[in-house]
Amino acid sequence: MLNGWDFLVLEHLRHQLIVSCQPVQNGPLDHPEVVAALSLAALAGGARALRIEGLDNLAAVRAVTDVPIIGLIKHDLDDFPVRITPFEEDVDALVAAGADIVAFDATDRPRPVPVSALLARVRRHGKLAMADCSNPADGLAAAALGCDIVGTTLSGYTGNSVAEGPDLDLLRELRNCGRFLIAEGRYHSPAQAAQAIAAGAQAVVVGSAITRPEHITRWFADQIADARFSGGKAL
Repeated sequence: MLNGWDFLVLEHLRHQLIVSCQPVQNGPLDHPEVVAALSLAALAGGARALRIEGLDNLAAVRAVTDVPIIGLIKHDLDDFPVRITPFEEDVDALVAAGADIVAFDATDRPRPVPVSALLARVRRHGKLAMADCSNPADGLAAAALGCDIVGTTLSGYTGNSVAEGPDLDLLRELRNCGRFLIAEGRYHSPAQAAQAIAAGAQAVVVGSAITRPEHITRWFADQIADARFSGGKAL
């Protein structure tokens, strides 16, 4: 059962845009002060919440805004495939840095800590828990466990290659899961974000298409290159 504050946070996000401000790692924008500036620009454009990775980035963003922040920490582990907030100590650190919502990998893959333990740690701090899922089974399991938010974040990212386009079918399958459903993953255009809402999402996270100019530039450059060599002939 949500308390009054948690209910208000989710209502604030209902049918709204959340912007993920996660610059390309070690890229020219990968600095806390830049992430804070990107966050303020996203809010000025109409975002209602932010998704921020890393403690320094989270603290920098928390210092300049009081909007809801989804916090996460990524680790590259030798023994486990999960990357997003795999440890209970990560939850503690994210809350201390200012996260209102803690996101963690909720896929059915080997992990150092069970999903139930991560959820319990979030509950201990009185924050909202977002389960980053990859398929219907993940989402339904997270909902049954009691996670407040189910996200399609990891759909297409747990195999050997990244899928093309957003997974609208997953949204349709999870729209009746009984939890706040967030669309995330390869939403690269306003039209796709609108399609997510129509498919059952209660909010949409957009990242690369807003805050990663390296990716956006590559999309344009690749399309131009394809046009130049259309039909096997250089124009």
